[in-house]
Amino acid sequence: MRPVLKASAAILALLGASWSNVANADWRDDIGTFRIGIVAEPGAGNTVPGLALLTDAYTKALGMKVEFVVARNYAALIEAQANARIEYAIYSATAYAAASQRCECVEPLVAPIDADGAIGIRSVLLTQDGKVPDLAAMKDHRIAMAPSDSVGGSLLPLAGLAAEGFGITEDAPFLARADSAAAAETMLIDGQADALFGWVTATADSQPIVSGVQPAAPGGTVARLEAAGISKTALQVVWTSGLLRYGPHAVRSDLDPEAKRRLTVFLTNLRSLSPDIYDLLEAKHSGGFAVAGPQDYAMAAAIVRFVSSDIDRQ
Repeated sequence: MRPVLKASAAILALLGASWSNVANADWRDDIGTFRIGIVAEPGAGNTVPGLALLTDAYTKALGMKVEFVVARNYAALIEAQANARIEYAIYSATAYAAASQRCECVEPLVAPIDADGAIGIRSVLLTQDGKVPDLAAMKDHRIAMAPSDSVGGSLLPLAGLAAEGFGITEDAPFLARADSAAAAETMLIDGQADALFGWVTATADSQPIVSGVQPAAPGGTVARLEAAGISKTALQVVWTSGLLRYGPHAVRSDLDPEAKRRLTVFLTNLRSLSPDIYDLLEAKHSGGFAVAGPQDYAMAAAIVRFVSSDIDRQ
């Protein structure tokens, strides 16, 4: 290549790199400080364990200043993200669905998984010794159910049944409300109820359990019933809900694609590269983070719609 052409190629390459750097810098300059919203554990006030380490990890991942904002509850967190006071939020499944309903301006990046590969839960209607053969037979039996604020034991089954066109009211006469999920399980164990709404963990490739078969899920209500002495062969599944995925880390939809990419790479590799940081960020699910999308929260959205319609009826 002649000297003039070589020089021109070098200049173009340099300019290309400069333009790229300017483009990459623009979204950081526009944001200024990247703010991450989180709800502190009950009783923790505004403190988050390992906050300095978490801030440093996100700062390095994004290459810009990062600040954590501790919200008093999920309602405050949703408003902060909807009003663009924070770019990123860590939600429960139903809180994310409520945020999406609030402004349609948020999208999930990743969600945690369990060490055994479970990515969420399904509600199940369990019966003992075949006493309740199908959903239609519920009205003729006593069905134990957890308190109305229990996601897996009350909200998920009621919303799931409503989504399938088999709606039942919270005060249906055949439902026996217990003071806790454990108390509802005791009702089935002691024979005070013929069936029980509970929950089981579910992996990404698991399908709803076929009605009438013995449950095989490793965690949740089934495991506790077996530990309490009910034989696995005595339990049958009458009905299974759709999948409620564990709550996501969500960003504003208008966040620059490069920021989304950096965050996704950082989070999906965090457990293997920095397990101590992962444990600070995610204490309940030890399997790491996997990419998530809006379609993963259809069941959570159904719960939010069910609760909203229930409030409207009151």
